[in-house]
Amino acid sequence: MSVALITGASKGIGKAIAIELAARKYDLVLVARSAALLQSVAVELREKYKVEVDYFAIDLSLSDSPQRIFDWCAEKKYSINVLVNNAGYGLSGLFDKYSVAENTNMLQLNIIALSQMCQLFLPQLKNQSESYILNIASSAAYQAVPYLSLYSASKSFVLSFSRGLRQELRKTSVSVTCISPGSTDTDFANRAQIGEKGLKTAEKVNMQPQVVAKIAVDSMFAGKAEVITGLINKLGAFMVWLMPKSLVEKTAMKIYE
Repeated sequence: MSVALITGASKGIGKAIAIELAARKYDLVLVARSAALLQSVAVELREKYKVEVDYFAIDLSLSDSPQRIFDWCAEKKYSINVLVNNAGYGLSGLFDKYSVAENTNMLQLNIIALSQMCQLFLPQLKNQSESYILNIASSAAYQAVPYLSLYSASKSFVLSFSRGLRQELRKTSVSVTCISPGSTDTDFANRAQIGEKGLKTAEKVNMQPQVVAKIAVDSMFAGKAEVITGLINKLGAFMVWLMPKSLVEKTAMKIYE
């Protein structure tokens, strides 16, 4: 049984990607922390799209979670041919505002869990005639963002890792795509504790998760290497490349301080 595995699938972009894939008749494995939310999404997708949907409730920021997910899929005899690494979150404010444990937890999820999921499932993906890895980064991956310093750095890792892995796998059946959304109408800002100024800025350019998900899935199946969602975000990344880094970073800092 070939299925798409999606992390962070209970809401936001992850749920929207699950809906997009279900509409294309993919059977699904959904992963997130909340069993109740996952069950609700699973029921919704089964009834509406007539696909098989299973779920595994687990906190992917725990160090043994990727291995537990892989072992669970093996026990279920699921053959994963689409791996969507969407789970992640940010922390806003001064770097030392947070404890070592809090910062490490974010890095564990955004970087370590993502890379481990790729490594664990890669042998299986290589054995498929056609398979895909979709990693979700952020428009923040293209620059340093003061007051989101660690988060933006973690997403820079996702982008760079995805680029490199794509080239390593160019002669295999596995295609790697990295999507970098900008501000999206999800719970990200609340969990990241974004301030009022940042929230107001985000409201002006917010994209809907469904729009981001369609771009992501279309790009993945088209075999694209990396895509920044939204014209404003694309222009922003171009300006980052064009302008002095210190000016870009000072401008970003004014939004989040």
